[in-house]
Amino acid sequence: QVQLAESGGGLVQPGGFLRLSCAASGRFVSINDMGWFRRAPGKQRELVANITRGGITNYPDSVKGRFTISRDNARNTVYLQMNSLKAEDTAVYYCYVRSMSAMGYEYGNWGQGTQVTVSS
Repeated sequence: QVQLAESGGGLVQPGGFLRLSCAASGRFVSINDMGWFRRAPGKQRELVANITRGGITNYPDSVKGRFTISRDNARNTVYLQMNSLKAEDTAVYYCYVRSMSAMGYEYGNWGQGTQVTVSS
C-alpha cells in the first residue's frame, strides 16, 4: 500500500505562483511515472504534468511554459512549480504515482487532492 502526502495548495492572485509537493511512502520497490492531474468545477479531470523516473516530462499546451514538474527519486517526491497562474488554473490538484511492488506488479496511486484557487 502506498500513501501520498500532498501539500502546497492555497489561494493566490492571478500572475502569482505556487509550488505543490507530493511524497510517496509505504510498501513499494520503486516509483515509476509521477504526475499531477487537476479537476475544475464542472470539468473533467485533466493531466497537468508527468515525469518519468528518468526525468522525461510532458505537459499539455494549457500549462506549457508556466508549470514545471520535477522529482527527487531519493525522497520519492514529486513537485509542481506553477508560475504565472491564471483564474482558469483554479482546480483541485491530484498527485498520481505509479509504484512497483515486490511481486513485480505496477499500481496507480492517487493523492487526496489539494485545492488551488487563483483569484484577486
